[in-house]
Amino acid sequence: MTALALSLPLLLAQPASAAVANEAPAEPAPDAAAAPAPDAVPAAAEATAAEPNIIAPPGIDPAPVDVDSGKIEGRRRPGQDPRLPDRITQENAGALRAPPPEAFPADQVPIPDRWRLIQSLGVVKERWFDPYHQNTYKGDRPIDREKVKWLPIKGEDWFFVANLISDTVVEPRTFPIPVGIQYPERPGSNDVFGKDSSLVLSQTFIGGVALIKGQTAYKPPDIEYRVTLAYNMNYVRVPERRILYVEPSRGRTRFDDFLGVQEAFIDYHLHNSSDRYDFHSIRVGIQQFQADFRGFLFNDNQLGIRLFGNRDNNRFQYNLSAWWRLEKDTNSGLNDVTQGLRKDWIFHANLYRQDFPFVGLTSELSATVNINREGGDVEIDDNGFPVRPALIGNLKGRDYDVAYIGYGVDGRLGRLNLTAFGYAALGEDRNNVFTGRPAEIRAWFGAAELSYDKDWMRFRLSGLFASGDDDPFDDTEKGFDAIFENPVFAGADTSYWIRQSVPFIGGGRAISLNGRNGILNSLRSSKDQGQSNFINPGTMLLGAGGDFDITPQLRISANANHLWFENTKVLSTLRSEGSIPKAIGWDLSAAAVWRPKATQNLVFRLSAATLRPGGGFRDLFTNFDRNRAYYSVLANVILSY
Repeated sequence: MTALALSLPLLLAQPASAAVANEAPAEPAPDAAAAPAPDAVPAAAEATAAEPNIIAPPGIDPAPVDVDSGKIEGRRRPGQDPRLPDRITQENAGALRAPPPEAFPADQVPIPDRWRLIQSLGVVKERWFDPYHQNTYKGDRPIDREKVKWLPIKGEDWFFVANLISDTVVEPRTFPIPVGIQYPERPGSNDVFGKDSSLVLSQTFIGGVALIKGQTAYKPPDIEYRVTLAYNMNYVRVPERRILYVEPSRGRTRFDDFLGVQEAFIDYHLHNSSDRYDFHSIRVGIQQFQADFRGFLFNDNQLGIRLFGNRDNNRFQYNLSAWWRLEKDTNSGLNDVTQGLRKDWIFHANLYRQDFPFVGLTSELSATVNINREGGDVEIDDNGFPVRPALIGNLKGRDYDVAYIGYGVDGRLGRLNLTAFGYAALGEDRNNVFTGRPAEIRAWFGAAELSYDKDWMRFRLSGLFASGDDDPFDDTEKGFDAIFENPVFAGADTSYWIRQSVPFIGGGRAISLNGRNGILNSLRSSKDQGQSNFINPGTMLLGAGGDFDITPQLRISANANHLWFENTKVLSTLRSEGSIPKAIGWDLSAAAVWRPKATQNLVFRLSAATLRPGGGFRDLFTNFDRNRAYYSVLANVILSY
């Protein structure tokens, strides 16, 4: 009796359908599967409304009297599945079957122009001078062939890209300057060193166009044609004569201009090696190439043929290339295609592996061979100074073969950013400039930069070692020199030592201790037009710096580097001095970069650097005013389209 009393309210609390389900009729009614009418009121609700005083068992709350039992559209009771309609049966096979794919040929189905959809809707109105929104001239939309019927192209996936850059430089600076012996600027100036101030103004306009086939969002282009020209105007003023020109009568100022070809190549996609667009491509012509992560060995735009690609979902990348060096214009540094090619060839191969040896790091293994046969050439630059052979030692031309074997890493180790690279230079110099005999080349190089990010700040430590020659008269050349360095390292061209070229006064004619936009003490006639020299004092650097993103538009950077000669034996020999200290001095620099639009289209840059000479630099150089420090200021404005 008690059990019956407890089960009665539970039974009344269940929907009518649940109560019926608890029974087991021998034959269900024909309409048992039919769903109840939407406006039907459950029996439990009727019982609750008719008998509100029913007492529920302990632990079970009775249903409130004012429960709205109506069904709300789009809602369902928790724990209750709606009844589904009867399954549709197919009695006429094939009647509801979709047409086969062959019924809709792909070449006949109209496809909407997804590139111009936004413009069709009136969201964006294309303007040729607007680089921020979709623009046909920036490669955001394919070429409308109806408007350029004269172009010999087929298909709807050709894109046109135009680039325009204005690069303006104002650079006052000081560095050791020799007195023009034949024609000094001031009467009585018979010392070796003159005044040290100079001014450089440079304006470069860079224009490039490219014609690209293929939708390159997820895969390389099928084919690309690209041409980039650069026009430079430069003005220089110095305080002494016979610095800008070999003829003292031509004065202390110079204005020059030049048009150079910086890119002119064809890039052809050979094939894909996987369904994830691992590929192989070939590029032929004047093109930019960087041999390592930071541009220590070779970073230039030169004439070459390059086979490149990747494998294993881009975990491996490779380059196989051969380069035939172009002559450079003396004052602008741009490629001069009006002159004959140099007898200087470079063969390079490298292999990149991502996440090796640790996750987050990319490794590069490279082999580079430089073959130079310019020993019989006599090359005079545009200002009248000899550049090949260099006026050092026995003044004779040289042929050499040198192989650079390199390994480096770039990436992250936890919170640390790491870039490191090392080279061994092995080969033969056919004519040692001090002995005239053949000599072996055995030189070494290593550089590393470690940085740590903290919110909007990055702190850096830098170190570099390039071996120097300890005996210029033996048959081994141990001074490391690059092919064409342009390093992004230790402050880059914000640094005084990297930005400025210091002439080696008293010991070599038209010879620089280091090259402009270079870090190595190579004793070359010219980084652009001269030959590599493996009898040099070498370079050592230790530095610290930081980048501070004050706002998304403003970055402040600072660097402090200390530099040394690795070995001063060569300098002592050329200067006929007993000994020269190794310390070059402190290179201190700071820079501010402001991007008012938070883009790279408009960039203002102002930097200042000073060299506080150490014992070795003071021993080698001085100036007319006996200034104890040298400075460099760089104001730069870049406009890009």
